[in-house]
This record gives sequence, structure tokens and C-alpha cells, in this order.
Amino acid sequence: MKLHFTKMHGLGNDFVVIDGIRQQIELSPEQYQFLADRHFGVGCDQILLVERPTQEGVDFRYRIFNADGGEVQQCGNGARCFVRFVHGKGLTDKHEIRVETASGIIVPRLEDDGQITVDMGPPRFEPADIPFVADARALTYVLDLAGQPVEISVLSMGNPHAVIETCNITTAKVAQWGSMMEHHPRFPQRVNVGFMELVHRRAIKLRVFERGSGETLACGTGACAAVVAGIQRGLLDASVEVQTRGGRLTIRWDGEGHSVFMTGPAATVFEGTINL
Repeated sequence: MKLHFTKMHGLGNDFVVIDGIRQQIELSPEQYQFLADRHFGVGCDQILLVERPTQEGVDFRYRIFNADGGEVQQCGNGARCFVRFVHGKGLTDKHEIRVETASGIIVPRLEDDGQITVDMGPPRFEPADIPFVADARALTYVLDLAGQPVEISVLSMGNPHAVIETCNITTAKVAQWGSMMEHHPRFPQRVNVGFMELVHRRAIKLRVFERGSGETLACGTGACAAVVAGIQRGLLDASVEVQTRGGRLTIRWDGEGHSVFMTGPAATVFEGTINL
């Protein structure tokens, strides 16, 4: 089976994007793992599958598969790459499109300057919606990591996120704590873990350990989650620049009940064909 693909990235968070409209795609988890493998396959953090919508009033559907072959609900950097892809392939000429994902409808928009803004929808905080095991909703929670108490914010941006404030992003225990938290029993569907360093009220530095992929150069939903957590705790203003290892995103949130808006770039790296 020959598979045509496009390699893309959003701030270094990289993707293999597959057109499931012009070619029929039915891949196994093992084949997604192969595509994501940086030594034997193409190499990426996640695979994006572009499909026809299954709902009325929607332009496209897209599905997201992590490097471990598991399907997930949402990806902010992937959403921006998706917009760049469907425009580049001539699948739409709309600047604002409605896209069906596993976590609901998102509305990304291609700006005049080439940046892409995505309406990521409102965050969710109820433990059952994340999901997170807790007796009741709280501003922060204390999680036990090998006998050490760690204060975290927990929320869903269509996928589960935990956010830890750190005084030094460089020395943060991203790999160690990220792996421990991803598989913590209080997160029944695992979790993405963000490590946030405050710069000032309108800027943060961020590293994210993504479930199923490990630390990535950038995470769009992780940036949204970190800013929301910081605003809720009274640490940040409504519009925040997020410095990731791969570049900068702008996140805006006007408070509970409002959508989170993410603005940033997306780029095509190369086109290719691989034999599966």
C-alpha cells in the first residue's frame, strides 16, 4: 500500500498529515506507530487524518493519532497545520472553517498575515469532564508523586491537562514528573503535563510532556491550558504570549464560559510517499 503524506510542523511540534478525502485510509495502530518512528518511518509527534465531515454544517473532519498509535481528541498545533494543509491542497478557499474533531467542533481561521487563529472552545474544569479522580472541583489539587506532594491545576481543552508552576523551566523535572503523572491512577485516560514559568502577567515559558509522545517542542492545547490555569489563579492577564521551545503562541481567554483563542504559525516541510 502506497500512502501519500505531507510533513508539517507548528513551532516544531511535527505531524504527518494524510489526505483521507482523495485516498482511502484504514491504518492499524502499528502502522501509525511506524509512520511516527523517526528511525524506520517518516517521524513525527502525531499523525493527522483529514476526512469528509459526518455532520451537517461542518467543512471537514480530522482525527489525531499519537506516536504510540493511540487516537486522541484534540491538538492545537495540529489544528493550525490542518488549516494550512486544506488550503494548500485546494480543498477549500474559506478563511474560516468548521472542523469536526473527537472533542467537538472547532473553528480555525486563516488570518491575512498568514497566522492561524483557532477557537479552541471553552475549557472544562469538572473532574468528571477531564477526567480526573477528585471529590469535587477545586482551583488546584495536590498530587502525590512517589511520596512528594505536587500542586497542580487540572482542566480539559478537549484533552486532559495538568499544569505545574515552576520557578525555572530549564531545570524542571519534565521527563521524570511528566511520565509519572501521565500514568498516575487519578488520570484514568492519562494526561498531558505542562510546566509553566511566569515571566510577567502577559508572558510565560512552557514545556509540555504529551501523553503518548513525550516532551514535544510545542503543544497548542498545553499552551491554552497553562494560560487558563494562570488566569484562574490570578497570575496572568487575558492575553498572554507563550514561549515554547519551538517558538511563540498567543493565547487569549476572557474567563469562564468563554472560548480560548490560540494564534500562531504552521508550516509545510515536504511531501512524500511511503510504502506500508
